[in-house]
Amino acid sequence: MTTISDMLTRNAETFPRDTALIELKPSEKLRKEITWREFDERANRVANALTGMGIRKGDKVIHWMMNSINWLEVYFGIIRTGAWAVPLNFRFTSEDLKYCADIAEAKAMILGEEFIERVDAVRSELHTIDDYILVSQNSQKEMWGFEDVVTGSSAESTDVELNEEDGCGLYFTSGTTGVPKPILLTHRNMVCAAVTENAHHHQRHEDNFVLIPPLYHAGAKMHWFGNLIVGGRATILREINPRDIFEAVHKERGTIVWLLVPWAHDILVALDGRKLKRDKYDLSCWHLMHIGAQPVPPALVKHWKEYFPDMQYDTNYGLSEAAGPGCVHLGVENEAKVGSIGKAGFNWETRIVDDNGKDVAQGQVGELIVKGCGVMKGYYNNPEKTAEAIRDGWLYTGDMARMDSEDFLYLVDRKKDVVITGGENIYPVEVENVLHRHPKIYDAAVIGAPDERLGEIPIVIIDPKPDESLTEAEVHRFCEENMPRFKRPRRVIFDKVPRNPTGKIEKPKLRRKHVVDG
Repeated sequence: MTTISDMLTRNAETFPRDTALIELKPSEKLRKEITWREFDERANRVANALTGMGIRKGDKVIHWMMNSINWLEVYFGIIRTGAWAVPLNFRFTSEDLKYCADIAEAKAMILGEEFIERVDAVRSELHTIDDYILVSQNSQKEMWGFEDVVTGSSAESTDVELNEEDGCGLYFTSGTTGVPKPILLTHRNMVCAAVTENAHHHQRHEDNFVLIPPLYHAGAKMHWFGNLIVGGRATILREINPRDIFEAVHKERGTIVWLLVPWAHDILVALDGRKLKRDKYDLSCWHLMHIGAQPVPPALVKHWKEYFPDMQYDTNYGLSEAAGPGCVHLGVENEAKVGSIGKAGFNWETRIVDDNGKDVAQGQVGELIVKGCGVMKGYYNNPEKTAEAIRDGWLYTGDMARMDSEDFLYLVDRKKDVVITGGENIYPVEVENVLHRHPKIYDAAVIGAPDERLGEIPIVIIDPKPDESLTEAEVHRFCEENMPRFKRPRRVIFDKVPRNPTGKIEKPKLRRKHVVDG
């Protein structure tokens, strides 16, 4: 069986001197790169160092770092020991760390210097962790130095036998809906992600994937796997703003960029305000922009195409429980269907079902379920939750969707985010998409608030575009002109819309602020 570790080894043999990874941090004028051979050897050194510390197949190693070349060296090093990588969200607190470490029963941790304080706060309570490896220029008491460990270890292969059903990664959800859930992914899941991504976007060895979203998340890394499978390079951009994205594409000749909705918004706002001038950059190499991790407002895509009419566009839908993106995708050939998330991805099946698991009629709203080689092994050590989520091989996503007459799927909302007012279901994403068409609105989030008469009413949190003046009356008037009465938000609140690192709106946070205390 081929694994993603084998893909790295093959690239080192086939393209030993070709650039594999580039790392950019513009504020520090940092640029470094490594070849496929160097990448492979350093991953082996990490693996051998961990093996020397007693890490064995099935053990868990916490991986808490910011995006970098080192991040990927560590990731491949961990899985080459047969251990499970446990990548953590860089926003996690000390309490989150303890929670995840206890569930994983982690034996070691590799961390960046940004997390020392949070680790130290609970270190005496992390009873299963024996070794800490610090990725930093500075030494730390009772922690191994990463470069010392790497340079002092063998570059030879560990020769650990990896099977497709073996665990590979323990991914904790971002926690936007409560306590992070541990998702166990296998080597088979990872290969599925690589094959599916390449089948969708046809990456070639010549492509350069500009990698921006957090690597701890299943999304960005799995998209990059489409390049890994053909030995295409990647540029890791460590700072996110419109100018740095354009500079990275221009200077490194980036060909594919995966953006989150807020970043695409920021680019468009900067272009509209002439703070970013497209003609200063040669972006002719950039042939594909795709978005995922959250619903994409059609108005945003339409606006993007006004600036980039010849650039291919794709929408990707996925979830960590399905090994990241790809179980549904629009396809660059279906740009006319923007607004839809597309159809079942390569090697995937989809259905829309009611509460009893029966298929709903075409055009009716139901829960989207998916089936394919990327479905997780389960929620780690939680057979009850696993049985709820996976039934007869089908993964119940918790997302509400409908299918049109051409079999294209439209995401309506999260099942738990549906607002029921007077017996009518209101799907916040549909309302948010309408609001995104308003020229003065930068971001919008709709949530439900308790109402004595109707049960719930929709309220909206609006973040206006910079330097724009927007009133509550203007918002209400726009809603009256563009949506039926029952869907219109009853209250308008002007505030920032919080999003997690993968771009999803943090609605529990909004409910706590504007409903519980509002």
